[in-house]
Amino acid sequence: MSTVQTDIEQLQMKMAFQEDTIESLNQALIQQQKQMDDLQFQLKQLVSKISAIEPSNMASEKEESPPPHY
Repeated sequence: MSTVQTDIEQLQMKMAFQEDTIESLNQALIQQQKQMDDLQFQLKQLVSKISAIEPSNMASEKEESPPPHY
């Protein structure tokens, strides 16, 4: 009977360890999901800002030809 009791105690210890490990992994997964959500939000904000920027119709000074009276 003592070996059965020992086996049961070992199984209970293993189960407690696994439950702790699963909880730790779950917390890490929750944290990573939050980070991914934050990064996706930031990426959408950047894409919308970049989309809103219109290219300038004016050429730079280097590309601009001199006026005809020069």
